[in-house]
Amino acid sequence: MAILIGNKKLGKGCPVMIVAEISANHDGNLQQALDLVQEAKAAGADAIKLQTYTADTITLNCDKPDFKLPETSPWASHKTLWDLYNIAHTPWEWHAQIFEEAKNNELLFFSSPFDHSAVDFLENFDVCAYKVASPEINDIHLLKQIAKTKKPVIISTGIARKEDIDLAVSVLQSEGAEIILLKCTTAYPTPIEEMGLLGIPMMQNDYNLDVGLSD
Repeated sequence: MAILIGNKKLGKGCPVMIVAEISANHDGNLQQALDLVQEAKAAGADAIKLQTYTADTITLNCDKPDFKLPETSPWASHKTLWDLYNIAHTPWEWHAQIFEEAKNNELLFFSSPFDHSAVDFLENFDVCAYKVASPEINDIHLLKQIAKTKKPVIISTGIARKEDIDLAVSVLQSEGAEIILLKCTTAYPTPIEEMGLLGIPMMQNDYNLDVGLSD
């Protein structure tokens, strides 16, 4: 059964939908974020995606070991997760301009919310779907809130175990959500030998859902 995301029909026999992830690639510069939207259009993408969070909604401002970045991390100079996310997040006041730029370039647009306030905020815009990042895949209350928007839900499975995927699919289906799963290896860029593309037909068979790729 096909799923409609914006004006894009997805399912067996339909063209692939290409989504350009802007995430923190704007380097804290709004104009760069807007330029990335234009580059996504020029590259042939169908949609752009953001991540909607603040440092305080995704982690704790804490310098205990669990919250410190390892010295081997390419972002080790930021010291803690809170410091990193505080720099990397897309300011919420930018969303309107970025989404408007996407609309002006005839691109679909949506985001990954990381808490309830982000879903409430994104509902102020005409987002065509919601993406669930794999660290949030077992946040049942967040999944239910997203499902209640009646928008299609795209789930990344990068750090998920099978029982996590089972739970997310069960919760969302119980709320009547349309679901697409994404095979993902949480390494960016992912070495080709770690892609594990056979996971796509495996998930299709296990869940009878459309499965895409997050790379």
